Amino acid sequence: MTVTMQEAQAKLPELIRNLAEGEELIVTEQELVVARIVAERRPAFQRPGPGLCKDMITIVSDDDEHLKDFAEYMP
Repeated sequence: MTVTMQEAQAKLPELIRNLAEGEELIVTEQELVVARIVAERRPAFQRPGPGLCKDMITIVSDDDEHLKDFAEYMP
């Protein structure tokens, strides 16, 4: 796709969003090529891996001592 510098200035974000992977946008000024923009592959969303909260949570020992503070909330 080829556009003039004025067209590129007016709607560059839209032009870039509409490029397919590997497609090239050529910007010209006075019929001379001044820039080439090539669309790259958009990375797929990756789910975060396990272990991101490591060491952020402390598990209290398995006794009932700490539950006394919550006795009024328990059935």
